[in-house]
Amino acid sequence: MRTPVCDLLGIEQPIIGFSPSEQVAAAVSRAGGLGVLGCVRFNDPAELDAALDYMDANTGGRPYGVDVVMPARVPVEAAASDLEAMIPQVHRDFVERTLLALGVPPLPDGAPDADGVLGWLHSVARKHVEVALAHPARLIANALGSPPPDVIAAAHEHGMLVAALAGAPKHAQAQVANGVDIVVAQGYEAGGHTGEIGSMVLIPEIVDAVGDRVPVLAAGGIGCGRQVAAALALGAAGAWMGSAWLLTREYAQMTSAPAVQQALLAATSSDTVRSRIYSGKPARLLKNRWTAAWEQPDAPEPLRMPLQNLLVAGAHQRLMRSGQPDVVPMPAGQVVGRISEIRPVAAVIESLVAEMDETLRRLGGLG
Repeated sequence: MRTPVCDLLGIEQPIIGFSPSEQVAAAVSRAGGLGVLGCVRFNDPAELDAALDYMDANTGGRPYGVDVVMPARVPVEAAASDLEAMIPQVHRDFVERTLLALGVPPLPDGAPDADGVLGWLHSVARKHVEVALAHPARLIANALGSPPPDVIAAAHEHGMLVAALAGAPKHAQAQVANGVDIVVAQGYEAGGHTGEIGSMVLIPEIVDAVGDRVPVLAAGGIGCGRQVAAALALGAAGAWMGSAWLLTREYAQMTSAPAVQQALLAATSSDTVRSRIYSGKPARLLKNRWTAAWEQPDAPEPLRMPLQNLLVAGAHQRLMRSGQPDVVPMPAGQVVGRISEIRPVAAVIESLVAEMDETLRRLGGLG
């Protein structure tokens, strides 16, 4: 199945795979889709540069993309030490009290301290853009809406397309007016930062709003070939997928915590929750004892971005190392309930394409 977005991006299948893992993103590109590397976890631009060097060397000359996080409302800007000083003691006390109640042990002696994610700062995101522009990426996407006009212009000057994630038709219209080339309609079911409108409603609304000007990709609740076919039926030109790669062998190279795989394998489509406790903005996570603690009456309100992630960074490290599947802080979409085995990325894409083709043939026979 080829759609206009295949020719636009130079890919074989209308499947765009987002992942914070360069191994996953490269594997998606090698398998005929477009792998998109999430940049937000790279506090050090040199580390991102090394990850993109890996992409350059391991995509077989096929196109790939990068994803940065630049909020429309600029978050507080300061040095890491100054940001840490802005975190109220009541929040720190709550985190420590909660970890104790959950039976999460402290880090072993000598373990490095966890760094909070600073990629939500505009200053850091702009460094990500600078690094990306020095590599032959085909696409630069912004997870939180339209990038600033100068970023769009710089990307276009380097021959890159620009995509923006949208959770409402008005957002998509503003993004196209700003010059983005592709809109990603991301529904409520999606993992990570997501809006409030379900995919079945949102995708055709955004297609009707901007689909005559730019291609629209569907995101949120897509994990099998039938769902890709459904997205195409709703007018999308392809699928943007993130949670589908969480249990791939390549993703396991990024996280060695067995509890994460156990939690993902055990999760059903009802086992996620949309919360601000991960980053300060609404994001869908696995629902567990850690998320439940933040819903109790004595829990403080999550801090604004990026302070919330700085607050919980050390806790996340301890939760991941605890070996307890029911406390891991893991962004995941509702489609996680469909993931029942660990497979290579290439096998996931092969099954997606086969089921998509079979579905479209079956539907074509109903006419």
